[in-house]
Amino acid sequence: MLTVGPAKKITIHLNEDTSSQSDYLSREIVALLLKHGVAGATVLRPEAGFGSHHRMHTREGGTDTAQHMPLRIEFIDTKQNIRTLLPRLQELVTDGLIEAQDTVILKAAAGTVR
Repeated sequence: MLTVGPAKKITIHLNEDTSSQSDYLSREIVALLLKHGVAGATVLRPEAGFGSHHRMHTREGGTDTAQHMPLRIEFIDTKQNIRTLLPRLQELVTDGLIEAQDTVILKAAAGTVR
């Protein structure tokens, strides 16, 4: 579990249908984060977006309806764990963007799982 203090937030921007050698890239990344003990990760599927190619993608219509929809994976962890994971993440992401932000954990509470 994360503790109060400095940390890093990583956001990975991908297309939903980006594949890896064995699965969809988003699934492979989440499995990697779980395997390496990351405190938690979230996959977000926006309603619309565009990337470096400047083609609008939406679930309701647009240039590339429901194809190449944007997807974001976010996670927060210690700077040390991030340093360990970044080389592998940079290898995996061949089409997308990885960003890092300094952040501060103000409270980390783990309730009971039901």
